Amino acid sequence: MTTWTNWAETARAEVRPATPASVAQVQEAVAAAAAAGSHVKAIGAGHSFTSIGVTDGVQLRPEGLTGILSADPSTGLVTVAAGTRLHDLNAALWGHGLAMTNLGDIDVQTIAGAISTGTHGTGAKLGGIATQVRGLQLVTADGQLHEVAPGSDLFSAACVGLGALGVITAVTLQCEPAFALHAQESPAPLDEVLADLDALVDGNDHFEFYWFPHTRGTLTKRNNRRAVSDGLKPLGRIRHYVDDELLSNTAFDAINKFTTRRPNVIPRANRLASRLLSAREYTDRSYSVFASPRRVKFREMEYAVPRESVPHVLSEIEAYLARSGEQIGFPVEVRFAAPDDLWLSTAHGRASGYIAVHQYIRRDHETYFAAVEAIARSVDGRPHWGKLHNRDADSLRTTYPRFDDFVALRDKLDPKRTFSNPYLDRVLG
Repeated sequence: MTTWTNWAETARAEVRPATPASVAQVQEAVAAAAAAGSHVKAIGAGHSFTSIGVTDGVQLRPEGLTGILSADPSTGLVTVAAGTRLHDLNAALWGHGLAMTNLGDIDVQTIAGAISTGTHGTGAKLGGIATQVRGLQLVTADGQLHEVAPGSDLFSAACVGLGALGVITAVTLQCEPAFALHAQESPAPLDEVLADLDALVDGNDHFEFYWFPHTRGTLTKRNNRRAVSDGLKPLGRIRHYVDDELLSNTAFDAINKFTTRRPNVIPRANRLASRLLSAREYTDRSYSVFASPRRVKFREMEYAVPRESVPHVLSEIEAYLARSGEQIGFPVEVRFAAPDDLWLSTAHGRASGYIAVHQYIRRDHETYFAAVEAIARSVDGRPHWGKLHNRDADSLRTTYPRFDDFVALRDKLDPKRTFSNPYLDRVLG
């Protein structure tokens, strides 16, 4: 047995690791575990904050299932092994003259883990990463390999499947010709952002903003598409180092260590940070703009709320902080996504705003997260499957129209709960 811990140190398990090097070896491992009455779970990068990846049985590690299996630049269809990390996939796609349509703001996850937990980026006309899937291979509890195609119930369920239906071994993605992003980042007053929110969200390919609690300041990010042939103007090495490494990671970590001991200075630190922000503008490969390095460890909760509810939720969070006296040093991240029809997607059936709250790893997060969760639930918010929350099956059933269909499919494919763990038992019943 080996001790496994996720990135955020919020989940730990004693597991029997296995590193299958082929789909056949995955099938054998799953069938053997099922026959022995043991649990089995595929793990990706361990970047989920929840215990979704925990198992008390066999942990399938994806190191042997990586790389692009096929790529057709004429159609944009790319099949990739499930354990491929997004940062490796993005670079490989660029070599084929291709890119993913949208990405989140980190790229350390595996492609299977990213779609299974509903990882998303931002863009009013764009869905999460799972909406780019055009097929997948799934090993079910009987050891059988299924080629899952769009139009089937299994496809609609398995694209955001939480690892509850089987082990994904490969994913086919709809990619597009490689493109650049023109990035414009600038500070702005929160009131101004909220007053112009619809225009900002609808008027940019990708828009998001960070609000600094205890202030009225934000950092806005507008990313818009450009042709690669128009030329790239990336950040200079010194500006990149100062902004993305020294300030966003090294200095930010030092500030959080200090304010953990002196939380009363957090409001002043946030005000100073929001005033010191400077605008920057650059054009680079799409994946280099989408993702940023995140080396400061934190805990995170994120809720998808109806897009029109975003201003209300932020106002209620601000009121809670003023009322409670709780001091929060991490910015609140706000992003947007188009509706989709995947059964357990947090954007199922509605245009969504995503509100993510964070807490430094050395500080208690539970009171803050519980308060924000209550606010998000009041507007029918849905929690990100890979980020901390306290919901259970009874409360989630009412917000997902296809919830019971998913559970029924799980009962059919995994009646003995080979892929189960305490997290899945809580959120699915």
